[in-house]
Amino acid sequence: MDDQTPDQTPGQNSDATYRVTADELRQFIERIERLDAEKKDLAEQQKEVMAEAKARGYDTKVMRKVIALRKRDKDDIAEEEAVLEMYKEALGMA
Repeated sequence: MDDQTPDQTPGQNSDATYRVTADELRQFIERIERLDAEKKDLAEQQKEVMAEAKARGYDTKVMRKVIALRKRDKDDIAEEEAVLEMYKEALGMA
């Protein structure tokens, strides 16, 4: 026996499921597209802030490094700096 109700024709249930799935998929795609547009807007705003900082005399390359460091764990940074100092000493750069 099928799991159709008596008033359904064969394939009707799968068509309804397909439509629901297609609608849901479309919603996911549209949400992702909106988020991509927002991400692009944010990236443009970040570029504008960096351009403003550069115009005010700040070194944007160093600013980017500071931003990256602020995202990292302090212990990881300390370990990396210790290894860097050791390597510099080994190469006579310290």
